[in-house]
Amino acid sequence: MNGVSAALTLAVCILFGGFMGLLDDFMDLKWRYKAFMPLIAALPLMYYAFENPALRTSISIPLIGTIQFGDAYIFLIIPIIVMIVTNTVNQLGGLNGLETVCPAIVILGLMAFSSSFILMMGPLFFWLILAYFNVRGKIFVGNAGSFAIGITIASFAVISDLKVDLLISILPFIFNSSIILLAVFFTRKRARVKFDGITLSSDARKSLVTIICYNHPLTERRIVQIISAIVALFTLLGAIIQFL
Repeated sequence: MNGVSAALTLAVCILFGGFMGLLDDFMDLKWRYKAFMPLIAALPLMYYAFENPALRTSISIPLIGTIQFGDAYIFLIIPIIVMIVTNTVNQLGGLNGLETVCPAIVILGLMAFSSSFILMMGPLFFWLILAYFNVRGKIFVGNAGSFAIGITIASFAVISDLKVDLLISILPFIFNSSIILLAVFFTRKRARVKFDGITLSSDARKSLVTIICYNHPLTERRIVQIISAIVALFTLLGAIIQFL
């Protein structure tokens, strides 16, 4: 559209995300800097939206109606989408398979109702390979992987105009990040789990993982299965609402 390629835009966003995550892996950036880093990766997506008049600048919410943002969609909403999705996906991790399986579920849900699903075939194939080894504890994707996949999800949702589907699908990620941030703000302590060699447990509820294993020891794989099921449920709900 107007000489701007959706595939190239998506690829550039993925590379930006991977590079920023790699930078964080090496430098261990503070959260107040890392939270705003995805805004850089939003620039090619903003340019794509600016040069693509066919892309809607509104969001249709069931039972509420259509909210028209106009130019604010390009210069405000897109950066916010990229920043929130990338950071929330990055924060839901730490267990083998958790940071790869859950994003893969969201991607599959977005692809199901997108005419541009072919754009995600390559990234999805590569990500599923990473997920296979990550679940088995052979690969740790780190911030490079979680930043890249977070920006991939946000970019594909914007390009495919699946904003409502995206919002509902990532609600478990947003819930997890909200609890973590509130815990840090009020108690100055991060979520911690105890490992006895077989199971994980927690004596505080400061993240989605610690809520699930709060005073109830569970194996790592079981926790990942429960959270993946929650993400799948919200992804299905988002797809149904998008279809309606």
